Amino acid sequence: MKTKATSMLSDCSLDQLSNNHLELKLQKGDAIIKQGTYSTNVTFLRSGIAKIHLAGPYNEQIVKIAKAPCYLGLPTTFGSKINQYSVTAVSDVEVCYIDLTVFQTILDENKTFTQELIQEFCRNELESFHRCANRTQKMIRGNMADALLDFADNIFKSDSFNLPLSQTEFANLVDTSRESVSRVLSEFEKDGILKITGRKIDILNKKSLVLVSQNG
Repeated sequence: MKTKATSMLSDCSLDQLSNNHLELKLQKGDAIIKQGTYSTNVTFLRSGIAKIHLAGPYNEQIVKIAKAPCYLGLPTTFGSKINQYSVTAVSDVEVCYIDLTVFQTILDENKTFTQELIQEFCRNELESFHRCANRTQKMIRGNMADALLDFADNIFKSDSFNLPLSQTEFANLVDTSRESVSRVLSEFEKDGILKITGRKIDILNKKSLVLVSQNG
C-alpha cells in the first residue's frame, strides 16, 4: 500500500526505495520503534495497526493509534536522531525500514513528494492539537465516544470492529481508569448505543454516539 506522498514518486525513485529497505512481518505486541534508541532508518507501516506511546515521568501514555499505510517516527528521525517515543504493533503488521540516506536523496529530488509529506506533518500536528484539547476538556464519556468513532470512521471504516486494545490500554488512550472504561462501555450498551461481545464492538446508534462526542 502507498501513501498519497509515495504515489507521487517516479518509477526510478520507487525502485530506489524498493532496493534499499528491509521488510519485516511482525506480530501483535512486537516493538516497531523503541523510545530512547538511535534512529537510523525511516519506518513505513505497510499494513496493520500500531499504537504510538510515550514514557512519561510516571507511566506510559498512548498518544495515537496509527493505521497503514503511513510513515512512523519521521519527527524523531529528522528532528532528534534519538527516538522520542515507542511504536508497538496492536495487530499483525508489515513494516519497511528504509535507508535514511536514500530517503533523504528522494526528498531532495522529488518536490511534490516532499511537499505532501510536509502537508501530512501539518495535518498531524493540527490533529494532535485538537486531540489534546478534547482530552483535557471533555468528560470520560465524550473522550470514549471520540475514540470509538475514530476506530469506526478512520481505523476500520466500519461500525463493527474488534477493539485492538485491552481495556487497560483503551483507558490509557482516553486518560482514565480501566474501571471507568468498563463502566462507560456498560452504560453505552445499556443505552442501546453499542453491542459488546468480548472485544467485538457493534455501534448500533451512531447518531447518539456522535451526540455524546459533541456534548463532551
